[in-house]
Amino acid sequence: MRVNTTLVVNPKGGSGKTTIAISLASAFAADNVATTLMDYDPQGSSLNWLRSRSPLAPRIHGANGAPGKYGQLRSFDMYVPPETRQLVIDAPAGSAGVLLQEMVDRAHCILVPVVPSVIDIHASGNFIKDLLSMSRVRMGGARVGVIANKVRVSMPAYQPLLRFLDTLQLKMRARLLDSDVYLKAAEAGLSIFEYEPNQTVAERKQFQPIVDWVTGEYARPHELAGAVREITQIRRISF
Repeated sequence: MRVNTTLVVNPKGGSGKTTIAISLASAFAADNVATTLMDYDPQGSSLNWLRSRSPLAPRIHGANGAPGKYGQLRSFDMYVPPETRQLVIDAPAGSAGVLLQEMVDRAHCILVPVVPSVIDIHASGNFIKDLLSMSRVRMGGARVGVIANKVRVSMPAYQPLLRFLDTLQLKMRARLLDSDVYLKAAEAGLSIFEYEPNQTVAERKQFQPIVDWVTGEYARPHELAGAVREITQIRRISF
């Protein structure tokens, strides 16, 4: 069986890439799927999260894809165990050029989290267009999915983002509302799929369409809409 690789990327900082990457990796691991989380960000947020996990937590292998210092054997840090079935790549802010090409060339699924504000949509728009023009995406080697992230309950409508996606013939794959639960779970070395079930029902339901899309099982639009209505906002978070 091949490794299915998912790249979580948006060159704009604050879009919640790490939150989505660790949540996706832990969803697979909690389902007993051999999973590797590769962190391309020099800040190493995903790897720091992995180091904080309990030895009893579902196993996730960590790999460091960040550009190494002179003389460093980067390939050694990037090792992916042969039993891995799901590889999740957490991309750094400002991803571009050769580094972006390297990550895209590995990917089968590309998730682009976008905060549904006019400023963030404008900042992400050209990147998404450039991403769609890359040969691997154009030739069907990688699928692109957009996630509305950090959606505020007070502003459930985000027509500018929907109109933008329509112009590119892209569908929104999930809507994730702002919630403190992601932060609380991460601080404990966990994710929403491992944190206290009674506190994460809504967040899991919102996130499940992402897992389904990555594994090839597409969520129904009415399920996404229902998830948005059921969640209550706490406050904005990001990694």
